[in-house]
Amino acid sequence: METVHAIELRHITKRFGKVVANDDIDLALDRGEILSLLGENGSGKTTLMNMLSGIYFPDEGEILVEGRPVAIRSPKDAFDHGIGMIHQHFKLIDVFTAAENIVLGLHDGSRLDRREIAAKVKEISDRYGFGIDPNKKVYDMSVSEKQTVEIVKVLYRGADILILDEPTAVLTPQETDRLFDILRAMRADGKAIVIITHKLHEVMALSDKVAVLRKGKYIGTVNTAETNPQALTDMMVGHAVTLNIDRPEPVNPEPRLEIQGLTCLDAEGVKKLDDVSFTARSGEILGVAGIAGSGQKELLEAIAGLYPITKGSIRYTPEGKETFDLVGRTPMQIKQAGVSLAFVPEDRLGMGLVGGMGMTGNMMLRSWRKGKGAFVNRKDPNELALKVKESLEVVTPSVEFPVRRLSGGNVQKVLVGREIASSPTVLMSAYAVRGLDINTSYTIYNLMTEQKKKGVAVLFVGEDLDVLLELCDRILVLCGGRVSGVVDARTATKEEVGLLMTRVGGGREEA
Repeated sequence: METVHAIELRHITKRFGKVVANDDIDLALDRGEILSLLGENGSGKTTLMNMLSGIYFPDEGEILVEGRPVAIRSPKDAFDHGIGMIHQHFKLIDVFTAAENIVLGLHDGSRLDRREIAAKVKEISDRYGFGIDPNKKVYDMSVSEKQTVEIVKVLYRGADILILDEPTAVLTPQETDRLFDILRAMRADGKAIVIITHKLHEVMALSDKVAVLRKGKYIGTVNTAETNPQALTDMMVGHAVTLNIDRPEPVNPEPRLEIQGLTCLDAEGVKKLDDVSFTARSGEILGVAGIAGSGQKELLEAIAGLYPITKGSIRYTPEGKETFDLVGRTPMQIKQAGVSLAFVPEDRLGMGLVGGMGMTGNMMLRSWRKGKGAFVNRKDPNELALKVKESLEVVTPSVEFPVRRLSGGNVQKVLVGREIASSPTVLMSAYAVRGLDINTSYTIYNLMTEQKKKGVAVLFVGEDLDVLLELCDRILVLCGGRVSGVVDARTATKEEVGLLMTRVGGGREEA
């Protein structure tokens, strides 16, 4: 007798012009099962799940739900078949309550029975242990509470097949553990769950099976209990990949940046940084951890001269030279003063690169002042572009190909390569590996370590605490724009850093 799966994909193909995003894919998911979907950037994971959730429609193949062929042409069709997707970027209205967001779009203008809605939300919450307040406004919620609302929203609509895209990207370790408990409870209740993630330790901890895609093709599905992170990485990439992060001891660390009492306000007068003080040293990687929106981005932009500073000092000490303050200087003045600050921003194409330019043009943004008069020297930037393309294995038709048409991983390689090529004494990186596959991520980690070995002071803002604890020498933890602790990354635990991120407990502090 043929097995009936909760979801089955048969020979699914999806094209965008000449690009084949999914190529003849077969995949199955059963009830009471958590399936992790792995693959490098551009392997077709999100495209495949978007066809299940009704955002795209396959060019070839068929989708079966409970053994029956179905046509899913919209998210409403997906919900009609019990399929709901929780996207990485939440789709909630801030001024509405949890209950209002949950029922948004379900009613035809008739009066809402708030008691009935609240009762059903409470029933779902009690069943899986959500602990959600139906009357709480979204703008008062933490990131994990917003994610909870998104999950309850699809359950309220009757979904029993759930797809979660990078569900732990902005959660603390404690919030991640709680989410996993909820997902396990849903699995025990017979739900079928798919998780798209790049975090292999979470794959091993949560999933029952792992399906791997590579360059749009289905490679295979394995039982989680019968595999390991190294084997999964080799499946994703197609060849053996080293997953070790080298962390040599700092050699003769010297203070490079000394930040004292740094306070910054946004345009509305809200404090983004509040009396922040710390020291970044040469030859070490200082990690910066915190819940999303804790001031990480503003901190790096303030040091780089891109964010207004209300008070405080940023003292810079070049090797063998006198200390001076960077506050009040523009980015160009900072550079002219001999301060070599390389800044890899969070918004790569918004702040870091010009999307319409190729690699050569973007390299020229760093060196165009070397040209004489009206003429700009294109030779040096072109040589640099070719060097970055070769050394970092940037996949692009040519160094003149517009960077906005490259994948996220290749855009990041271009940006990091350009900044490192400027021979910085301080390298600041914001979310350098956000959304990148594991192979590209380890390339970036190794680049950071190479800079550290050269005596560069590296500030590395990251989201994955496992990586921060393995890569960095010390970790500065921010909570609500304030420093809640500085810990030794070699001895600190994930739980300790997680508590500092929410300012619960008082972890060790190290000068």
